[in-house]
Amino acid sequence: MIETIRLNNGIEMPLEGFGVFQVPDGDVCRKAVSDAISTGYRLIDTAAAYMNEEAVGRAIRESGVNRADLFITTKLWTQDASYESAKKAFNTSLEKLGLDYLDLYLIHQPVGDYYGAYRAMEELYKESRVRAIGVCNFYPERLTDLVLHAEVIPAVNQVELHPFFQQEKAIANMREYGVVPEAWGPFAEGNHGIFTHPVLSAIGKKYGKSAAQVALRWNVQRGVVVIPKSTHKERMEQNIDIWDFALSDDDMAEIAKLNIGHSEIVDHSDPAFIKMISGMKIHD
Repeated sequence: MIETIRLNNGIEMPLEGFGVFQVPDGDVCRKAVSDAISTGYRLIDTAAAYMNEEAVGRAIRESGVNRADLFITTKLWTQDASYESAKKAFNTSLEKLGLDYLDLYLIHQPVGDYYGAYRAMEELYKESRVRAIGVCNFYPERLTDLVLHAEVIPAVNQVELHPFFQQEKAIANMREYGVVPEAWGPFAEGNHGIFTHPVLSAIGKKYGKSAAQVALRWNVQRGVVVIPKSTHKERMEQNIDIWDFALSDDDMAEIAKLNIGHSEIVDHSDPAFIKMISGMKIHD
């Protein structure tokens, strides 16, 4: 049974979900989400920029699972980071998903007029069109700035979190303001041989678990929501099978030693990256 974590507005969010980043729209995504829901996942994480909201919506409708039992997240892309555009983008995402409300709506990147966008999201939250709002990729100085000038404190901050980039200071900053950390890339996008890593594998052997399961368990024991992605049902089943064991303090200490202290996937302080995502258009 997947455990939940209470957000700062009192609602419960599953500590493990299913992400669909880089899962192509259409039948591949629809089947992946269908398989995930049938496997037991109830948190589904997509984004406007993933270009697969429609397939996610089809899978939700076909699942037969009560809408109230699902926790659906999508995200606002930088192209729509303004007050007016955020309102339109929210409605577009709802329409593509075929839903009446969202459980969580996130600003995808701290780029553009994200303040205007967040004001729109605060209004959507007050209108009960979304149960919680938050951000992605807001590092401590950006998150602190937003928190200090927002009416509604972000419920979630989705950032890169895995054994090789542990971000303890960022997590401490989130906890100071009651923001729940959520991990994108919990498998480090396969870097450092994470699926066969000797430290993670040795720890897993004690519990009859894989290195991947240890990596996920380590994060959830830190109070971090994880959203692993796979298009293979057997891998989905393995990823969800992390709720019948617990890592010891010694295990956690060994994994702490793996931290290299920086991302090898993306540098949000790189001007070239900001230019790239600012120029990425997902609609006319």
